[in-house]
Amino acid sequence: MKILIATTNRGKFKGILETLQTFDAEFVSLEDVGITADFEEVGESFAEIALGKARFYHGLSGLPTVADDSGIIVDAIAGELGLKTRRWGAGASASDEEWLRFFMERMESESNRAAEFVCAAAYVSGNLEQVFEGRTRGVITAEAEAPLYAGIPLSSVFKPEGYDRVYMALSTEEKQDASHRAKGFCQLLNFLKQANPHQ
Repeated sequence: MKILIATTNRGKFKGILETLQTFDAEFVSLEDVGITADFEEVGESFAEIALGKARFYHGLSGLPTVADDSGIIVDAIAGELGLKTRRWGAGASASDEEWLRFFMERMESESNRAAEFVCAAAYVSGNLEQVFEGRTRGVITAEAEAPLYAGIPLSSVFKPEGYDRVYMALSTEEKQDASHRAKGFCQLLNFLKQANPHQ
């Protein structure tokens, strides 16, 4: 069984693969199957965008496809990020460093550092469609507390509840417990195993 992980973000690809790798399938990237088309992220919710993305790339590849949409909701600037997290502020074309610098400067004067990461994880195969959601509360640190990881700059400044380190400083096992993306894709993994009991 071959499953497409539909993201151009290498950091996301690695994180999703870490969660799904116990399922007996060959996981491939968009690059592996020669797809260069971009999906226009239009929708009213994380779930709607994730499902649209999975449908789009499933249609192009013909493969069972997983995709996600995620973002951060920051209490002090509610409504500013969310669905448009990576396109907000310095913009989607900004480097990770530029984007994070803009975000941290915007947060400098905010005393309320509470935030929540949200991930919708979608699966599409033929007429079978499922979406699962993971959420993680935490706080934005005053400065980066770990090196930036390509494609997911906020992981250097987001400290999940119950941990004394930011996402990027957690072990692989801790990330699987704490990460909003891992929470969403763990539910998807359980679904795949139930739908394919002989895998």
